[in-house]
Amino acid sequence: MLYLCCVKKKFNKRKQDFIPQKQEKPDDQEQHNEQAITPTWPMRLNRYLAQSGVCSRRNARTHIEAGEVKVNDEVVLEMGHRVYQSDKVSFQEKEISPRKKTYILLNKPKNTITTTSDPQGRRTVMDVLGKSGEFLYPVGRLDRQTTGLLLLTNDGDLAQKLAHPSYEISKLYAVETDKPVSQKDIVQLSRGVKLEEGIAIADEADYVKDKSKHHVGVKIHFGWNRVVRRMFEALGYKVIKLDRVIYAGLTKLNLPRGKFRHLKDSEIRQLKHFTPKKKKQ
Repeated sequence: MLYLCCVKKKFNKRKQDFIPQKQEKPDDQEQHNEQAITPTWPMRLNRYLAQSGVCSRRNARTHIEAGEVKVNDEVVLEMGHRVYQSDKVSFQEKEISPRKKTYILLNKPKNTITTTSDPQGRRTVMDVLGKSGEFLYPVGRLDRQTTGLLLLTNDGDLAQKLAHPSYEISKLYAVETDKPVSQKDIVQLSRGVKLEEGIAIADEADYVKDKSKHHVGVKIHFGWNRVVRRMFEALGYKVIKLDRVIYAGLTKLNLPRGKFRHLKDSEIRQLKHFTPKKKKQ
């Protein structure tokens, strides 16, 4: 029987995510310098939108060509239009401006929607963040019942990068099922489970150490909707609890459920240094 934290080397790296660790000492010397970058003027319009947290520079083209952006109350259709500090810029009739880059890591609680607002009045991640979440947008999604790590930022370029499939951002989930998971199905998760979009393959899957066979750790790098839940459902299991414990190398260590923190400079640099994976021939 293999366990998530067994002696095999390929599982050792994940040990920290399922076994309590000693609390790390805060690094008082590290400042959030990258979060206070001053905009340079004049600025290209597509960059202005990205630095305002509206979207990435790549996606700015769509909004600009659709006539959703105005400069000094005039619709502008060129991405390279130069914007000066004194200019008034609006997106979809709402005034915007470049802001310092902010990166927040949230340990999302249950029964919380991963959107900036909800027409049905349900609790959103913005309600958890309060004023700290102004002008921030979640990177990717966690469904309402799923708990765990969620990154929020106004850095549109970074958000686009982390969401793009070519970067294969790694995520590790702790799964609790309604019945014991067989060894055969543990193996099947890594071999692939057929879903509507295609074959969903876990990078790694194993039992969580010192827990029953109801508890499985699953590492994936793609972001299909509710993919982990559907993988287990396809194998005949109902997911009782689903918790994301690692996202892009960031962990929940010392971050209680429903709490959040700003990323350190070293963590920001780590996210920005991700590079696209080469396609296999």
